[in-house]
Amino acid sequence: MPTQEEIYKTEGDKYEALIAREDTQGNILQSLRAIVPLADKVVYDLGAGTGRLTRLLAPHVRQVRAFDISEEMLRVCREKLTAAKLSNWQVDVADHRQLPATNHSADLVVSGWSVSYLAVWNPNSWRAELEKWLGEMKRVLRPNSFIVLFESLGTGNEAPIQLDHLKDFYIWLDESGFQNEIIRTDYQFASLAEAEELSRFFFGDELGERVVKNGWTTLPECTGVWRLKL
Repeated sequence: MPTQEEIYKTEGDKYEALIAREDTQGNILQSLRAIVPLADKVVYDLGAGTGRLTRLLAPHVRQVRAFDISEEMLRVCREKLTAAKLSNWQVDVADHRQLPATNHSADLVVSGWSVSYLAVWNPNSWRAELEKWLGEMKRVLRPNSFIVLFESLGTGNEAPIQLDHLKDFYIWLDESGFQNEIIRTDYQFASLAEAEELSRFFFGDELGERVVKNGWTTLPECTGVWRLKL
C-alpha cells in the first residue's frame, strides 16, 4: 500500500475522487465566511493538492493562487479549474516556506490538511520549519490579514480527537496564538463499495475495515479550523 507521501506524487485522480466526497455539509466555506469577508480578496491556497479549496473559493474572491510541491496534484487542479471555466486563478509548484510571491500581496492564506506535514515529515526540525513557514506568511500577507488552517481531528470519529502524530503541531498552533473551532466535514460516498475502496486507499486497512463493519456510506470526519490574524 502506498504511503500518503507517495499518493501525493502519483495518484492525483484517485485522491481527487476521495476528497471530492468530503464536506457534504458545506461547512468549510461557511466557516471561512464567518472569519473574513471573501469578496475582492486575493487568496493563497497552500498545499492546494487537486484544488478543493481553490475551486471552492474562486467564485467568491478576486483571485486565488494555488501552491503545492506536487506537480501531479496540480495537474488535476489545473484540469478541474479549466473545466469549471474559472479564470481568476494561478497554479504554481512551490514549498510552503518559499512562495513565488511578492511581499504583502495576499489578503488571506488558507491551507487544508497540509501545513502539518512540516511537522510530520521533519521530526528533528519541525519547530524550525513551522517558524520558517510562519515568517513566510508574514512576508506575503498584508497587515491585518488572516491565516486559516484546516486539519483533521479524527476520520471515522463522531467526536473530535487529537491525533497522536499531530500532537506537536496542535501544541505549536496554540503557542503561536491560533484560535480554533471544530466543524464536521463528513464524506458522502455513492455506495459502501466506493466508501471502502477510497477509505482503504488513503487512510489504510484499519479504517477500511471499520467502514465495512459499520456500513458507512457517510464517513464521519471532525475537522479543526485554526485562524490567526497577522
